[in-house]
Amino acid sequence: MTRVFVAGSRAVSRLSPHVRERLDNIMKQKLTVLVGDANGADKAVQRYLAKSHYRNVVVYSMDVCRNNVGDWPTRPHTAEPGAKRDRHYYGVKDLAMAREADCGLMLWDGVSKGTLTNVVNLLSARKKTLLYLSPKKCFFKVHTFEDLQEALRANGIGDLPEFLASLGIRAAVSQDLPLAMLR
Repeated sequence: MTRVFVAGSRAVSRLSPHVRERLDNIMKQKLTVLVGDANGADKAVQRYLAKSHYRNVVVYSMDVCRNNVGDWPTRPHTAEPGAKRDRHYYGVKDLAMAREADCGLMLWDGVSKGTLTNVVNLLSARKKTLLYLSPKKCFFKVHTFEDLQEALRANGIGDLPEFLASLGIRAAVSQDLPLAMLR
């Protein structure tokens, strides 16, 4: 069964009608939703799926699950003892979702490093992503780094490698080489 990694920025706490329509399509197809436990987009997606009584959901968390609105199965992950609870800490569960998913639906506020890292991780694994750019209220099909560059241009960002580097995200951006997320 197809597994969709659905995630987004913590600043995206309300789902647009277009995003709800995409989630409805996921539910109609009975796809498995892999979602995180953060406030913001993760929690908004969880609320929508729970309100729809959708059961085909797995919630990924670190150590203790912060949000599980629908009381779905969880996949807790751990980090090194004493690890700082920053985006790299929570990135452990995000990377697991990117690895286990077949594709992604990302809700990006145009700023979040974590959401953009998720897109890069999916691309690095040659998995397609539908990126919703909330400031522009539009979707971008992201199958390649060139597609991601086009989406970023719509947000006023001209140079993908430079922008990713400014966020501390390093990625091999080549169609000829296996894509790999580097930390």
